[in-house]
Amino acid sequence: MTSAPRLTIGLPVYNGAQYLPEALDALLKQSYPDFELLISDNASTDATMEICQQYRARDERIRVFRQSRNIGACPNHNFLVHQARGELFKWASHDDLYAPDLLLRCVEALDAHPEVVLSHAGQGTIDSAGEIIDVFDYTMATDSPHPPERFRSLLFAPGGDDFYGVIRTDVLRRTPLNGSYHHSDRTIVAELALLGPFHQVPELLYFRRDHPDRAERACPTKRARCANMDPRRANRLRHPEVRLLAEYVWGFIAAIRRAPLSSADRRRCYRDLASWLASRALPRPVGSLVSAGEAGDR
Repeated sequence: MTSAPRLTIGLPVYNGAQYLPEALDALLKQSYPDFELLISDNASTDATMEICQQYRARDERIRVFRQSRNIGACPNHNFLVHQARGELFKWASHDDLYAPDLLLRCVEALDAHPEVVLSHAGQGTIDSAGEIIDVFDYTMATDSPHPPERFRSLLFAPGGDDFYGVIRTDVLRRTPLNGSYHHSDRTIVAELALLGPFHQVPELLYFRRDHPDRAERACPTKRARCANMDPRRANRLRHPEVRLLAEYVWGFIAAIRRAPLSSADRRRCYRDLASWLASRALPRPVGSLVSAGEAGDR
């Protein structure tokens, strides 16, 4: 391809051979064709790289990178943003599935609503075989014209997977991207919400796969999840758990500080953050809804 594509899809992967072909097939069959697909293999030890090379030979929209060592999931995600040429960007997971019109509907929404910074669609959960086992009820007020309302909603409402939406690349690059602290994906989404509203396409087009090897299940503790995001986080002396949690809270504070808010809106965001922290300090009943900050590890 000579000219830059409109959209960049960034797919970071590590040892994803089991589900990767399904994900690639779903992405390459999208009805919206003007995209590049960047794959960053994080030094996999299975057949991931061979699969990537096979697909690259079939479709010129694919570019494949291989990290010389495992740099961690977060740096691998961020690497793809730095390589992107499209004015729009979407992260894709190697084990999820995508309906053929997902990209088309999201791009149409962004074109129709210039104020929107991120567009995503209805989400279902699928099992290892690709069967739908649940449908997520999106209740967050991320389409509000008021930044504090969007921010508060992301703190207190059950979270979706807006991290995997189609995002305006220039807006995404205004954030610090993925940190390797606990739940850093939520602070990115919160900062994006402070920068502009989201649009949810009212169609079931995105399918998040739940399986035993999914990162959240394979890494059951905060430290294990953070070490998966960045191997340096495995050092308990340099990165005690309290630091990992404090960086998560600071991620929200820094997002509020950077956002172009009025003084009144900034104060409201700080108050809502304080209320959320207070609510986190109180015992919660078994079976209660999780906050957005607990809804989706990466």
